[in-house]
Amino acid sequence: MNNQKIAFIGGGNMGRCLIGGLIADGYSPSAIHVVEPDEVSRKQMGIDFQISAHESPKQALQSAEIIVLAVKPQIMHSAINGIKSLLDYPRPLIISIAAGISTQSLNHWLAEDSAIVRAMPNTPSMVGSGATGLFATESVSQEQRGLAESVMRAVGIIQWLDDESLMDAVTAVSGSGPAYFFRMMEAMENAATALGLSKEQARLLTVQTAFGAAKMALESSYDPATLRVQVTSPGGTTERALNVFNQKNIDEIFEQALQAAKDRSTELSKELG
Repeated sequence: MNNQKIAFIGGGNMGRCLIGGLIADGYSPSAIHVVEPDEVSRKQMGIDFQISAHESPKQALQSAEIIVLAVKPQIMHSAINGIKSLLDYPRPLIISIAAGISTQSLNHWLAEDSAIVRAMPNTPSMVGSGATGLFATESVSQEQRGLAESVMRAVGIIQWLDDESLMDAVTAVSGSGPAYFFRMMEAMENAATALGLSKEQARLLTVQTAFGAAKMALESSYDPATLRVQVTSPGGTTERALNVFNQKNIDEIFEQALQAAKDRSTELSKELG
């Protein structure tokens, strides 16, 4: 990435996260602009990142090669209406990180030949450990795909999708996924305190165990099923606990939960588009 001018529409949590990730990755703050109507947030972003923060989009979008739409899905249409006439650079790359807004809707609101990449990041992006699904329209060039990768890789890993409908599955798995792990950690902490550990002990042991297991899964050449077998001694404590999960049919529980999340994602796309 050669520090092309990039403009963020919206300075919320995910926008701040991407800006911070880009700067940490070596992107020049002078090439980053953000449009944020809230005066307090706007001034704070200028202080925190030494970037150009604007109340209105005119100056921010002038000659911008990358535009990141980082507003809430509910106001995406009105936000696009406010910038549509200002897109003067020849086919800038548009990256949308708004959940549930399809490229078909974005194309309809912008222009049919717009170069659009739809991104579905998740909240661990805020600590540089995100997972993002990406889908590009046919108007996106190979160079622009590379730019989109560079932006989103600044906060974690990326996965390209050939079929936009799979965005609903990405939403169910990684978009909503952090909450599933938080819920499991919450349950483990509660169970640990019931066994006699203090709240502080239960939290530290649970969180570090979750972190360690995830790190092993990321760095190992084995899949999770093999890693599970490796730490499960026949007739031991781990096997006894896993038997309870299996009796409760944990696979079916997760299948039903992810299907419910996927279905809701599909519904939201229809409601917001």
